[in-house]
Amino acid sequence: MADTTNNSRYEKLTLLTEGDFQAFLYDCDGTLADNMGAHKKTYVHIAAQDGVLIDASLVDELAGWPVVKVVEEINKRYNSTLDPTEFAHKREELFLEEYIDQTQPIDYVVNHLKAHVGKVKIGIVSGSQRSAVERTLRVLGIAELPDVLVCAGETPHGKPYPDPFLAAAEKLGVVPEHCLVFEDGEAGTLAAEAAGMKWIRIDKI
Repeated sequence: MADTTNNSRYEKLTLLTEGDFQAFLYDCDGTLADNMGAHKKTYVHIAAQDGVLIDASLVDELAGWPVVKVVEEINKRYNSTLDPTEFAHKREELFLEEYIDQTQPIDYVVNHLKAHVGKVKIGIVSGSQRSAVERTLRVLGIAELPDVLVCAGETPHGKPYPDPFLAAAEKLGVVPEHCLVFEDGEAGTLAAEAAGMKWIRIDKI
């Protein structure tokens, strides 16, 4: 049953991506990698170490935001004083040590990327740190396929600002209107729109 679902989603995704596109820009967590559950656990775990009990659904709500910005939002909502930079560092360490090897591919999106290597330019645009993104892509077996990565902290602003997508387009030498973005969260689609790019919510297919 799962295979049938994945096949139909792959076929639909392929149809949706036909057109005059020269670059495909994929988010990583929740788009290529089925790891959002693990990411939520790390947020809850690190916050709890400082006595802050957060609702994991907040991480879904802010999907695509850089970790530092998520922590700033946690501080606002929970009246807490978590250090965003220190939190991001601890969270990444925990994710790399305990969770990353459990990452599974979101098959229909990973297969879509593989099918278009050499046909269009491929970028990965993520709100996670480069070390985590590179390791995730290795676990998925696609580390050598992207032409460019743009990760957290590498542009003046992260999603929902357009900076990461514009940086990827510039590195690839493709104008924004010829880029197509693949996302699973509102921050990413807002960033794509602000960058003048078309987008697809892979979780809505």
